[in-house]
Amino acid sequence: MKVKLEDVAKAAGVSPTTVSRVLNNRGYISDRTRAKVEEAIKELNYYPNDVARSLFKKRTNFIGLILPTVSNPFFGQLALYIENLCSTLGYKVILCNSSGQIEKEKSYSTMLIRHQVDGMIVCSYNRGIDTYMYPKLPIVAIDHYLSPTIPVVGSDNYAGGKLAIQHLIEQGCKSIIHINGPLEIETPAQLRRKAYEDLVENSVTYELPFEDEDTIVSIRKILKERPETDGIFASDDIIAAACLQVAREMNIHVPGQLKVVGYDGTETTMSLLPQLTTIKQPIEDIAKTSVLKLMDMIENSEFSGPYETSLPVQLLINETT
Repeated sequence: MKVKLEDVAKAAGVSPTTVSRVLNNRGYISDRTRAKVEEAIKELNYYPNDVARSLFKKRTNFIGLILPTVSNPFFGQLALYIENLCSTLGYKVILCNSSGQIEKEKSYSTMLIRHQVDGMIVCSYNRGIDTYMYPKLPIVAIDHYLSPTIPVVGSDNYAGGKLAIQHLIEQGCKSIIHINGPLEIETPAQLRRKAYEDLVENSVTYELPFEDEDTIVSIRKILKERPETDGIFASDDIIAAACLQVAREMNIHVPGQLKVVGYDGTETTMSLLPQLTTIKQPIEDIAKTSVLKLMDMIENSEFSGPYETSLPVQLLINETT
């Protein structure tokens, strides 16, 4: 049977109000009375009702985190940093994996609001979700535009794209292609493509759907259609890894015949593919900036500050170039 606050009060020989004051550390309580209440709590194995306490404090100390997938190393590492920082600030994180499905994301965002989270951090490709227009709920987006009133945090995508292309050109590449996600997705990551198009004459970009099960097939087709390709700028390390796999299958020597640059530079990727040249995102700084911006919005009803924050990236030169 669930132990109630009244049970603790009876066991300690005090009123329920006194137990509440001990739990919330409010008002004067004698050491003797506090000791009696704490002993009763321990004996009865009583846990306070956080929902009821949150109604009193008008704060739940829960943050919602919506990711499009937990299988991508970038989002996994990002979630780790966000959770760690939130924990040090006294917040717990409710992790939601939308799998890129708009209806699933709508359901999760509604659930988070119903559970009265204090704010949300959203890494989402989906648009048109009404709950993100919730007028009083603080929301921060990571590398995606959700609405004109929601601040966005990410890496300097244009600078990253520029670093990648300049490096391929310096390595002697004459026929560079770019492989990224769908163009219709409104995200700052499209600036990687913009940098490619600005620097490469007769640019050719191939779009792959997110979570495409036929990525290998698509890349194999691309390289067969364009055998002259000697440089690939992939919009993320997963695509870059697929390019390396296809190159091995087709006996295309890397970096002799083909040079490949990825984007993300996660710890997992660098552990499994230490030979990959990539643009390293400041994932920990992205997480920290997003959390602190959200905390500021939670504490201050009116948000002030830049609506878009771009953090510096780094070119990691390895064996694939």
